[in-house]
Amino acid sequence: MNLQHQTKKDLSMPVQYVKGIGPKRAEALANHNIKTVRDLIYYFPYDYIDLSKVGKIVDLRKHADSGEWVTVIGTIRTFDLIGRPPRQRLSVILEDESGTIQLVFFQSVQYFKKAFEVGEIIAASGKVTIFNRHPQIVHPSIDRLSPADDEDGGLQGFLHTRGIVPKYGSSGELQSVNLNIKGFRRIMKATLNEFLQFAEEPLPSSIIDKYKYLPIKQALSSIHFPETQQLLDEARLRLKFDELFSMQLLLALRRQSVKVELPGITFDVKSSLARQLVDSLPFKLTKAQVKVIKEITDDLKSGKPMNRLLQGDVGSGKTIVALIAMLIGIDNGYQTALMAPTEILAEQHFKTLANFLKGLNVNVRLLIGGQRVRIRDDVLEEIRTGAANIVVGTHALIQEHVMFKKLGLVIIDEQHRFGVAQRVALREKGIESLSGGPNPHILVMTATPIPRTLSLTVYGDLDVSTINELPAHRIPIKTILNFESQLSSVYRFIHEQVKDGRQVYIVYPLVEESEKLDLKAATESYEKLKSEVFTDYRVGLIHGRMSSDEKDNIMTDFEQKKIDILVSTTVIEVGIDVPNASVMVIEHAERLGLSQLHQLRGRVGRGAEQSYCILIAPGWMGRKIKVGSTIPTLDGVEDNKRIAERRLRTMLETLDGFKIAEIDLELRGPGDYFGTRQSGLPTLRLANLLTDGDILLSARHEAFHLIDTDPHLRLPEHRVLRKSFDEWMKDALGLLHGG
Repeated sequence: MNLQHQTKKDLSMPVQYVKGIGPKRAEALANHNIKTVRDLIYYFPYDYIDLSKVGKIVDLRKHADSGEWVTVIGTIRTFDLIGRPPRQRLSVILEDESGTIQLVFFQSVQYFKKAFEVGEIIAASGKVTIFNRHPQIVHPSIDRLSPADDEDGGLQGFLHTRGIVPKYGSSGELQSVNLNIKGFRRIMKATLNEFLQFAEEPLPSSIIDKYKYLPIKQALSSIHFPETQQLLDEARLRLKFDELFSMQLLLALRRQSVKVELPGITFDVKSSLARQLVDSLPFKLTKAQVKVIKEITDDLKSGKPMNRLLQGDVGSGKTIVALIAMLIGIDNGYQTALMAPTEILAEQHFKTLANFLKGLNVNVRLLIGGQRVRIRDDVLEEIRTGAANIVVGTHALIQEHVMFKKLGLVIIDEQHRFGVAQRVALREKGIESLSGGPNPHILVMTATPIPRTLSLTVYGDLDVSTINELPAHRIPIKTILNFESQLSSVYRFIHEQVKDGRQVYIVYPLVEESEKLDLKAATESYEKLKSEVFTDYRVGLIHGRMSSDEKDNIMTDFEQKKIDILVSTTVIEVGIDVPNASVMVIEHAERLGLSQLHQLRGRVGRGAEQSYCILIAPGWMGRKIKVGSTIPTLDGVEDNKRIAERRLRTMLETLDGFKIAEIDLELRGPGDYFGTRQSGLPTLRLANLLTDGDILLSARHEAFHLIDTDPHLRLPEHRVLRKSFDEWMKDALGLLHGG
């Protein structure tokens, strides 16, 4: 096996057999997911030093203490050890035709003393400082130069000190085997020299010609060792496209496998149950709801499994749309399942559906982990026999012992809290129950508006429906920012609201790292508010550590107006709907994410009265945030305070969930926005979903077009693409079936 790898050179060869690496370095690289030559070549620099201009020593003073890197070329005139250990240093005097500069080494001085020779030509790069009125460079990067084998009579041997020099990420483990920035440059240069010839072009020539992209070999060479800034830019563009194209190819294949290859259930969309429901509603459906219902029913009657994302802002009416789809399924003789991320949200959905379905012959059951055994067994039996028409639950729905008789429609709420694997598992519940028959339809719902670039990646295999219109009777929520010093006036306002018959939420953030402390803060605040501030009113407390029954009882009391003021952790972020609640007070609002703040704000504004969201922030923010002031664009790393200021200012300036989502994505970055790591998609090395939207759209267009024309990548011109894709996507391909 080893001999075979040593004789057969290609990009799949283990890095251990690359010259200059060996077993120890290979082990360290493997811990950073660099196992093959391909992995190494695709380990891109995180930054570059521009040393394309070589300066004269006489001109270096003007660069002193500027932080700029400069390069000089000269001849070593002298070098000597100065001082005694442990403060000994090596001083090297480098000379060109304009003057001299001192190169200073404080570490490994004995090694460097043996490394230099008087009369040797070197290039030195680093930051210039002034010491005793003379310029010096401390621990410069060094290249040993020799005359080039060409007619120009120039110098060769530049790696660390000339041109646009790459900087590679390292770690303590890698540095311990001499794979620091310079070590990486050396092995990368050697690897490219030896193996770049084996890189095959994965993209069809039609795409390369259309977008005028660099060929893959030139792109890989230029991303590591670019000759010019333009070539670096072109290499990054090409390789960003490759990343996004391979991702979109996976999504196109995933959608192809569902839409074309998996059998679906054909529903008759004329439903008497749905008609009865719509006729019984005390309000009229919005135009956006009607449009989305049409898109869903077109899927349900198509004979192909529906795979659709339904997104809409808080309070836009997604639940009623989903319920209409459920009733169509029930009228066709199928069960439907609604999976929510938390027990409290599942319970809320259960109550909401049961309320809508009063008077209709529909059996709705709830399946969650905190139920009594007897009730749970009863629900499981009704699921198995088909007596349960609609089953609402948490991830408990996908456990092994849950067996549906005839599952035809799956609805997943707040999908960003689940991974693709859960979506697959729930769909397969339907396939099991139908003994390998047609696949159930899937509708994914979210009240977290999704920026377009993210929806094309995380949900890129789904058709998207958007409810972009709030019901006509909704009055816009007023958002107010107060500071801790103004709490007494906030409490007076709450008094007035409760006196007028309204109800109030007071929320304390619950952050995982300090859950116990935050729970204590909420509990102590509840006791103080109850005994000192709102003594005339009924104050309740709800938090995530309560049992299901306790939370259920509290929320029931709040809905039935037995509680005036509900003190809560962020457990009420999604799903709790109490139309009479008109005030949402969020303590320590600066600690919460933007989408979370927007979700909490959406808990009020459900009734006919004016509602308010009051954000409480610490006093130091008072001077910084002014309504209407310009929101600065983020450039580089922002400290937590500036990010918090921007979140709160955004809340004051807009109620538009999609605009809020865009800013939230910008502040948090794609990786943290919501479980993109759960999405089953590969990690992006170069592409940025915030700034590379145009490349993403091009990549999506080309990938989906290619799969439409060659679904299995069997055409000769797609041979290399198929091979590359299989290697890049081994893990993600496992999610294709039922995904």
